[in-house]
Amino acid sequence: MDRSELLHSWLETQLGKGFTLSAPIGDASSRRYFRATLADGSTRIAMDAPPPGQDCRPFVKIAHLLQPAMRVPAVLAQDLEQGFLLLDDLGSVDYQTALKATDETAARALYLAAIDALVAMQAQVATDALPAYDAETMVADLDRFSEWYAARHLGQPLQGDELAVWERSRALLVARAQSQAKVCIHFDYHARNLVVGERPGVLDFQDARVGPVTYDLASLLKDMYIVWPEDFRLDLCIRYWEKARKAGLAVPASFDDFYADFEWMGVFRHIRTLGTFARLAHRDGKMAYVDDMPAALDYLRATCTRYSELLPLGKLLNRLTGFHTTVAYTF
Repeated sequence: MDRSELLHSWLETQLGKGFTLSAPIGDASSRRYFRATLADGSTRIAMDAPPPGQDCRPFVKIAHLLQPAMRVPAVLAQDLEQGFLLLDDLGSVDYQTALKATDETAARALYLAAIDALVAMQAQVATDALPAYDAETMVADLDRFSEWYAARHLGQPLQGDELAVWERSRALLVARAQSQAKVCIHFDYHARNLVVGERPGVLDFQDARVGPVTYDLASLLKDMYIVWPEDFRLDLCIRYWEKARKAGLAVPASFDDFYADFEWMGVFRHIRTLGTFARLAHRDGKMAYVDDMPAALDYLRATCTRYSELLPLGKLLNRLTGFHTTVAYTF
């Protein structure tokens, strides 16, 4: 049997024969999700995570850790050897779809709900059973930028002075990230992984780990898939900071200091994402990710001009991408 037949056969042992399966939902590498509709109209989600490349165990483990704090899918049945899970269905409307169809007023309510869920996770989820997002792993993640984005996607391997700029910038980003307080981080906390509901449903959390307190907030508010004006993001960032302090999280007492950490974390995220998107495009043939790169570059250009330590990185990005800044004079 192929994977589809194996999954269908396993689901029959759990649901009986009166169900239909949707086409794959979303884009989750070799891990796939399907919506199963039962005869009574109710729905479940089936996960197909083929071993050995995929492993359902982290999903099951992290779901158990997060459930007291967040709305995550319950695991209704599992076959870890075959790589199958049956989950409850949190809903069919993700944040990306909802946000693109609304204005800032309605969007603000959705983001505040997502921020409440994020603060609850950070304040309540124990970190002792999670892997650490350590400096060595951060360096490896950022190096996808030089290997896959600069060298492979742009055809411009970093050499000489440019390589030196990259290595200094990478060290600064990792040091700034490691200096932040550590909490449980979802690691992909953005609009595509949140589901609209009375409480936001949270998906794709199997890579959760212990990392910088601003990591998930930067993922949420500096999302590559949906972009909002900076004043809107700034207001939401303030709301998070206030809620985080009230919850006892170790964020800086000064909002200016916190916002700088958030900005630097955004640069870290977007550099890492450019490398990841380039690898998805050129190694895995998922060229649609190229269309999401300009948003990351826009965020990077805006932030790198604000911090003197990041100016060399901004200039390197502009050189690699052929972007020319213009200077306006007033008299």
